[in-house]
Amino acid sequence: MADLTLGAAHRTLRDEVTGELRRRILSGELAQGERLVEDRLAASLGVSRNPVRESIRVLAAEGFVEVIPRLGATVARLSAEEGEELFDVRMAIEGLAARLAARKRSPEAAERLRAVLDQAKEAVAAGRLEAVADLNTAFHLAVGEAAGNSYLSLMMKPMLQRAQWVFSQTAAARGPHSWSEHLSLYEAIAAGDEDEAQARAVAHVAAARRSFLAAVRRTAEGRTSEGRTAKAPND
Repeated sequence: MADLTLGAAHRTLRDEVTGELRRRILSGELAQGERLVEDRLAASLGVSRNPVRESIRVLAAEGFVEVIPRLGATVARLSAEEGEELFDVRMAIEGLAARLAARKRSPEAAERLRAVLDQAKEAVAAGRLEAVADLNTAFHLAVGEAAGNSYLSLMMKPMLQRAQWVFSQTAAARGPHSWSEHLSLYEAIAAGDEDEAQARAVAHVAAARRSFLAAVRRTAEGRTSEGRTAKAPND
């Protein structure tokens, strides 16, 4: 049987470990608030502690990990306030990206967008939520590439990595709607309708905002209910 641990791969381990830990955070395998124990992570990845420690620093700089002196590292928590800030920025940047993509439309860009949409439709139908989240990000990146603006592209990738974490919280509920909204956005871009493309991009982000905030409220209500249940025997 082949050794599938990252330690067996002849690549730059820090990048490999960072990518894998980021994937686990985005997918929820490493839950928000979960403590990141270097020895345990190193053993699960088949590497030494050094690349894990370096990767935690990278992920902390990206905002996925919180490092507290003398207490160690934990997966950061997504707050409603942070989500609001992210969605405000997404509305501005992705609205502009869609407008530029429609202005500079090309058969090649339209083909790339359509290919991602077809893959996403299959993933939604199969219930492959992690793939749905990846393809959601891939579609938005493809819109950014179609915009043909290098400065916009520089801003979109780190923003969309963060957005994927947000999307993963609601992928089960949002997946089918998100695909439909992406299809509508694609049609406006392919038609070269700048105003409609921008409007549909902004509406899409607004819908994602509502879904995320509803999920945050449900989580908060669940924690409150758990707390009440835990205290009940002593009442």
